[in-house]
Amino acid sequence: MANGKLGTVISMIDSPNTTKFAFVINDDALGELKKGQFIEVPHENGKLIASVNDIFRSNKYFERAESVAEYERAGIMSSHFPVNDWSFTIAEVRIIGVFDGKLLHRCSFPPSPGSDVFAVEDELLAKYLGFKDNGLTVGKLLNHNVDVRLGLSRLFQKHVAILAMSGAGKSYLVSVLLEELLERKPEDGRLGIVVIDVHGEYAAMKGTALSDRITVYDADKIRIGTKNTSPEMLPFYHSLSGPQKRMFSATFNELKKAAKLERKFFTIKDIILNLNAIEDKKSVATRDALLDHLEQAHRMRLFGKVDDPSITSLVRPGYMSVINLKNVDNEKKKQMIVTYLARRLFNTIKKGKLPPFVLVIEEAHNFASEKVKREDMLSKSEIERIAREGRKFGASLCLISQRPVHLSTTALSQCNTQIILRVTNPYDIDHIKESCEGIDYYMSNQITMLKTGEALILGEAVVQPIFVRVRERKYDFVSAGVDLEAMARQYEQELNSKKEDVEAFL
Repeated sequence: MANGKLGTVISMIDSPNTTKFAFVINDDALGELKKGQFIEVPHENGKLIASVNDIFRSNKYFERAESVAEYERAGIMSSHFPVNDWSFTIAEVRIIGVFDGKLLHRCSFPPSPGSDVFAVEDELLAKYLGFKDNGLTVGKLLNHNVDVRLGLSRLFQKHVAILAMSGAGKSYLVSVLLEELLERKPEDGRLGIVVIDVHGEYAAMKGTALSDRITVYDADKIRIGTKNTSPEMLPFYHSLSGPQKRMFSATFNELKKAAKLERKFFTIKDIILNLNAIEDKKSVATRDALLDHLEQAHRMRLFGKVDDPSITSLVRPGYMSVINLKNVDNEKKKQMIVTYLARRLFNTIKKGKLPPFVLVIEEAHNFASEKVKREDMLSKSEIERIAREGRKFGASLCLISQRPVHLSTTALSQCNTQIILRVTNPYDIDHIKESCEGIDYYMSNQITMLKTGEALILGEAVVQPIFVRVRERKYDFVSAGVDLEAMARQYEQELNSKKEDVEAFL
């Protein structure tokens, strides 16, 4: 938008002040100015930057309902009075600060009535909002022709949460971010990417031109090396009695110690065999209860002699590893995979044996829930640990959730950047307002009215909360989801086909 004059600051009952003011919009700017747009006003300390909160129209002739009704009975009001000459449009704006060309300062003195209001120059706006030339391009600033280029460090170093209701476009936005990360040049700084893909959506990116940078690991083929685990990581451990915990820990640690000395491996089956060797009558009941739990763990087909894949193979700069959980129905198995990967990734990077990485967790509320018992949410503590300490070592989190109210408050509050698409559930909105700093009444109202593909970004990654139109993907792909009509058609086609086959056979 050209840097033309939009209107003139006016005096109202309670403004201009240091937080807000209003201005009359010029007739030739009525088609240009939009709600949410950034504007500027010359100020003694630089340029006062503000955003349009609302726009309303007024006309003195139509202020008194009884007068309007009386004149309308006698005929059209415009035939008696010059009503068009008294119509005007006012914009109410919220002051963000005064920009001196380098830094944004708090507004300590209001603009004067009569001051001219202008559209902000695109170059100045990008500079003021802190966009980076080598940043991640997620889309366009709403109501402006400005590319939103988010700095890699500011976005991921202190973690990011992507929150939206189902169908608002969060998976599309994540795929755009993944494209940007995979296309970065080494000189710009590249992260390793590990994606916990609950529904197989991002595994479909393997079919794009980025396939040489993407490796998909199906969860049913993943194995956890028993020697790298601890008794506390087993899904049943926290539900054991005191004697059962002592027996299990003693047997486990004995095998682990022997395996370390003899440089060999052991499995869940070896633990079962050792427990079966216990013949003390007083311990039989405790042993048998443990064996039931261990048999269930063995049937998961998750534990093996060594890790497959290895942790170091999962994380490479500029490459993405997708952990595809689509075909896993066992919730505890999903928990175990996420728990183990989160723990091993964090412990390994602490030792300096991994490059900086981002762990992307889809449906994060299922792995770090606020109100679920510890034994049923093993991965919660590991995710919260990365959220609290990860930034010191280059371990970043990207939590994606359609139910923020169920997501761990600890993990969410540590995400210093939030990208929020449309959310309509009042409980989720309240939780977002409590957990995310910088959301005011205007923004919380806008969240419910965002169109698909529009997002509010606030926090560490941006100087000022902004609304964004997410760009189109460069590499389109078909995700795992199927629309309801297609599913219904497919079912009937298969049913009819089976019926025809039976009739032909008879």
